[in-house]
Amino acid sequence: MNNPVVTRFAPSPTGFLHIGGARTALFNWLYAKSKNGKFLLRVEDTDSVRSTKEATDAIFKGLEWLGINWDGDPIFQKSNEMRHQDIAEQLLKKGMAYRCYATQEEIMKFQQTAKQNGTSTIYKSPWRENTSKLVKGLKSVVRLRSPNIGETVITDQIKGRVSWKNDTLDDLVLLRSDGTPTYMLAVVVDDHDMRVSHIIRGDDHLTNSARQILIYKAMGWNVPKFAHLPLINGEDGSKLSKRHGAVSVTEYKKMGYPAIAIKNYLARLGWSHGDTEYFTMDEAIKWFSLEKIGQSPARFDKKKLDSVSKFHLNKASPNDLVEEIIAFSLHQRNLIISEKQSSIFKKSINMLRERSSTFHEIIENARFFLLKPPIIVEPTDRALITQVDLKMLERLTLELTAVRWTDVALEKLLSNFVKKEQITFQTVARPLRLAIIGRKSSPSIALVLAILGRKETLNRISDALKTFKRN
Repeated sequence: MNNPVVTRFAPSPTGFLHIGGARTALFNWLYAKSKNGKFLLRVEDTDSVRSTKEATDAIFKGLEWLGINWDGDPIFQKSNEMRHQDIAEQLLKKGMAYRCYATQEEIMKFQQTAKQNGTSTIYKSPWRENTSKLVKGLKSVVRLRSPNIGETVITDQIKGRVSWKNDTLDDLVLLRSDGTPTYMLAVVVDDHDMRVSHIIRGDDHLTNSARQILIYKAMGWNVPKFAHLPLINGEDGSKLSKRHGAVSVTEYKKMGYPAIAIKNYLARLGWSHGDTEYFTMDEAIKWFSLEKIGQSPARFDKKKLDSVSKFHLNKASPNDLVEEIIAFSLHQRNLIISEKQSSIFKKSINMLRERSSTFHEIIENARFFLLKPPIIVEPTDRALITQVDLKMLERLTLELTAVRWTDVALEKLLSNFVKKEQITFQTVARPLRLAIIGRKSSPSIALVLAILGRKETLNRISDALKTFKRN
């Protein structure tokens, strides 16, 4: 009988949830779900100086927003410190670890000499073969007694076979001189105790994995399977960073991307199901496998993210989408949408989302009915309105007063008006847009008029005419 699949995401709470970390969490979650396994969350908070509650909360909220739900309660690594120390003591008793009394100055001197001589800078302590008993008056660290011969091999689920000669791996520190466990020891102990079956993480951890395997073997524990994900690069091929734009999940949420779009796009960064670009998470769970993850770094392409986001905005049910937009408006922009505006949103949502990739863009496109009079026109745009334009708007107002108020009828009226006035459509559309929404561009002007309604449209034109004439 196969052991159950258990994966984990183990962030350090020293900053925001990076988009790369979010993808790692997503792949662990997808794999666990695809195998009917468990996905666990462990907060690696052993760095008490840099770890913060704010960062921890940001990670939790980021995962919750994405819908990457973990099984059970989150585990805090620092609470397991005594367990980590106990394992180090067990390794000392088994002769698989030793106390090293070498000072930092001695280690640095060794490495400097090795560089000068062109020999390996891997430090092998002179205390390695000595007794593991305490020496009074001296501070020591506890080091793993790594093998000097043979090799350590990982059969990686993505990269295939990767090996290291053991004489190139150092005797890593397990306990610092103050008795606190190092990251390398704590990770192994926690993964073992959590019964993690698959460690799926970035390939910047590949060498760490080789060194950690030595701890598993020293303790006689089963070694989990490893899958090292290629990193995410920016569009220019360099490592993804702030100069490429937003890099945290929180920032993308604030920009108005729906969570499903972020998950869909992140899943496609390195993993694929044929040529399928757009999918639900149920479909991703059904299709996901580690074998379909590529070995080359993925490139973050904002245009592709926008395309994925646009797809999901257009696929969402109108009512659900409007509810999300209202929530976004309140929490991200402190904009309260009234019941009347909400009703208009529902009537116009199909038009609005055709031109949008984010909630923010939908709200910007809905600006024409969210605005409260008086409509503000920038001075540079106001200068575009001539006396001829004002006279034309007055003549147009007379015709708008009597027309049947539907987008089709309004479209026909505007077309006939242009012909009668012997002008281009843009000649009437630009001053009309400036009068009713304060901008030179908008969705279909006939649809805008239809959505605003006769009374609101005519009031806005009247106000604009008074304002333009005064100036």
